[in-house]
Amino acid sequence: MRWDYEPHEFVLERSADGSTTWAFAPDFYLPDHGRYIEVTTLNQKLVTKKHRKLRRLRELQPLIDITLLYQRDYLELLVKYGLERPEQLADAGDEVQIAAEPLGLLGLGTLHTPLDEHGPIDDRSAWEHPAAG
Repeated sequence: MRWDYEPHEFVLERSADGSTTWAFAPDFYLPDHGRYIEVTTLNQKLVTKKHRKLRRLRELQPLIDITLLYQRDYLELLVKYGLERPEQLADAGDEVQIAAEPLGLLGLGTLHTPLDEHGPIDDRSAWEHPAAG
């Protein structure tokens, strides 16, 4: 599967002079599926910030397809593909946040997104390069 690491930064807020004051750069982009993937950490403060940015991005760019993966999702993928032992999930404990939306990675080949219906986003002013999330 083709992927790009942080290829786009979406401007969420600008100052009066037009400079970016708040932005969001999803961790990965899957160009064959038109989907962004954002991976969170255990630190609740960081998770809360990412949730806030994700909500704002969805308000400004509702056609952007983005999936949020929590640490537990990541660990489950490692176990599924034999890269970690199942005990790792038990070691993570109850403080790991569970995804509020379905992971859906296995269905990517059949997923139809708004981008599929309307073609790729041509408005490059919606993002700036390069980016750090």
